[in-house]
Amino acid sequence: MNYQEKIIRFKVASYRKIPNPYVASENAGEKKPEMYMLICDVLNVPDDIPMGTNPREQKLTTNVSKKIRDSLINHSDLNFYLLNRGLLLSAKSISYSPVKNEVEIVFEDSAYHGNVDGGHTYKIIKENKKLLEPHEQFVKIEVVTGVEDMFEQLAAARNTSVQVKDKSIAELEKRFELIKHAFSHESFYNDINYKEFDTKRIDITDILSILNLFNIDKYDTNSNSSFPISSYSGKKTCTDAYINASKAYEKSPSKNPYIKMMPIMVDIIKIYDCLEAHMSDFYKGNSAGMKKYGAITGVTTHKSGKPTFESKFYQNKMDYISPKGFLYPILGSFRALVEEKDGKYQWKIDPMKVLKKIGSTLVNVTIDTSRGLGNNPNATGKSQTLWMNLFMCVKMETMQERNDK
Repeated sequence: MNYQEKIIRFKVASYRKIPNPYVASENAGEKKPEMYMLICDVLNVPDDIPMGTNPREQKLTTNVSKKIRDSLINHSDLNFYLLNRGLLLSAKSISYSPVKNEVEIVFEDSAYHGNVDGGHTYKIIKENKKLLEPHEQFVKIEVVTGVEDMFEQLAAARNTSVQVKDKSIAELEKRFELIKHAFSHESFYNDINYKEFDTKRIDITDILSILNLFNIDKYDTNSNSSFPISSYSGKKTCTDAYINASKAYEKSPSKNPYIKMMPIMVDIIKIYDCLEAHMSDFYKGNSAGMKKYGAITGVTTHKSGKPTFESKFYQNKMDYISPKGFLYPILGSFRALVEEKDGKYQWKIDPMKVLKKIGSTLVNVTIDTSRGLGNNPNATGKSQTLWMNLFMCVKMETMQERNDK
């Protein structure tokens, strides 16, 4: 963790806490995100909000930036706080003094706390507020706390245009051709979207996150300390890894780990789909006798009269939706079954056979870990201990299978 505590205080015109709509957990260890909405005179916006958490480069020469500036310094149209979506800040805590009309925001960890979205607006305000009078223009500031375990998801969701641009350029450069070739005979082939504004149901970045789990060039199967947790916590990181590999190995494609992976890509997706559709079947309950999968925090149960749940790729019918914080560590453990032979990835033993044999163990270890982390699926998906335990379970099964032959 990067602990560099910073405290900022500034006056606001209004302050409101937005209650978390979900029932608070009885487990005191569970972190629940909280949201606060502020309206602030732009002259009171502090100049030292941490910016290390913002994934975008602030370019003020674009047409969008010019429109933001024009709206801010428009002295006849005082609606900036309505026309602009404002700033999003992630923080450890926030408090409000109604006597001073002042908030105090604590940023504790530079990896998670700071400006998440609205960097252009913030920079434009800092450079132009000297042109305004007090109470002339206001800006909306949203502050969220308790989101450390889901920070990457939050940042990705609020900054989609960065990822969209990356994948759109990659598609124009025909860097996804090997993916298209690998899945050309699968039923979901025409459901994959590769570029901006494409509304097809499967995003290529989701596929790249799943494939990253099996990159044994990057994550050595002989190491018990290197795990592809970024597949769960950083979708953009996985997209960048794929694009960078495509560029790096243009002159020597046989060294590209994704080209090596092509023979098992379809199998990887089939394992994911099978696991997703049958998580409830693998679940055997806890020591207290609870066996209802739908009662587990993070699991969504299908309700009568509502649209049927379907698995992500092959659209198999499901009664439950499982959190990715459960699915990714389990799927990632199957990397232990992959080896390279003659420049191609292959399975050491049949992965479906392994899933059928120890699927219950993998699922129950995952859910027990979530309970130990305060019933927090997001923390579960980022637990290195869990990734290691699951990986070792599959690795030991592989060794046993080979010894039995």
